[in-house]
Amino acid sequence: MRLRMILAGIGTTLALVSASPAQAAPLPPGAIKQGGISVLVQGSGPDIILIPGLASSYEVWADLASRLQQSHRLHLVQVAGFAGSPAVSDPGGKVVAPTAEAIAEYIRSQRIEAPAIIGHSLGGEVALMLGARHPDQVGRLMIVDALPFYALLFDPSATSEAATPQAAAMRDAMLAATAEQAEVMQHASIARLAKTEAVRPGLAVAGTRSDRKTVANAMHELMVTDLRPELGRIRVPVEVIYAYDLLYGIDATQVDAMFRNAYVSTPNISFRRIDGSFHFVMLDQPELFASAVIKFLDQ
Repeated sequence: MRLRMILAGIGTTLALVSASPAQAAPLPPGAIKQGGISVLVQGSGPDIILIPGLASSYEVWADLASRLQQSHRLHLVQVAGFAGSPAVSDPGGKVVAPTAEAIAEYIRSQRIEAPAIIGHSLGGEVALMLGARHPDQVGRLMIVDALPFYALLFDPSATSEAATPQAAAMRDAMLAATAEQAEVMQHASIARLAKTEAVRPGLAVAGTRSDRKTVANAMHELMVTDLRPELGRIRVPVEVIYAYDLLYGIDATQVDAMFRNAYVSTPNISFRRIDGSFHFVMLDQPELFASAVIKFLDQ
């Protein structure tokens, strides 16, 4: 089947590139640095770790955080190199796996017991890595509009090996793009990622201030990393939240099937579709999303 609007809503996240050289932003006041992440802690109560997506800021969780910080202790993650956060040098060219390891070390160092993990897009893949590779450190996982293998968006029968040439070509094109080309791509992508026009400028700023090499490496890593063989190691409950809109141009049952098939090997999993939304579910449907999160946390 052809998933053109799915690709527009999720896959074009992989096309977000900085339109100009990244401008380093100061870390949020009181943020804790741990490897390639910084973490801002708010509120008190049971622990929740929130991980944003590619080229995104921790501020995408602002609405949800305002609802939860009276009853929970929130750990808002900022990935180095995204949204103005200074980039770090990684000789292996990876971003996603090191982010998962940095969060695992943060959980250990801060002595956090079984936190709930909520990750959007790239952050969802980080959450899956935490659940599969550090199963004793997490309490439950919410995966927001993310797949365990992003190449499935382009080819349902994709393998890591088959996806590698395309991923390398995308990375090279991102790095070679002029500032003008990158800016056009940025705005076209955001229009497909967020249905709500009012939130698009903030997303554009985050993308523009992201380090291009970091984003390109993260995109490549997402395209070639297939976590499906690891999903059976996850011991905690998993809920997958995903978006659907009539503008996708396909029936909702096709989207349902894509997500369920991708996670078929995951034990103790549930799914919740939020309609009337593009990729940034928490921004397009904040009430429905917050309701789903609260229900998830109360289970």
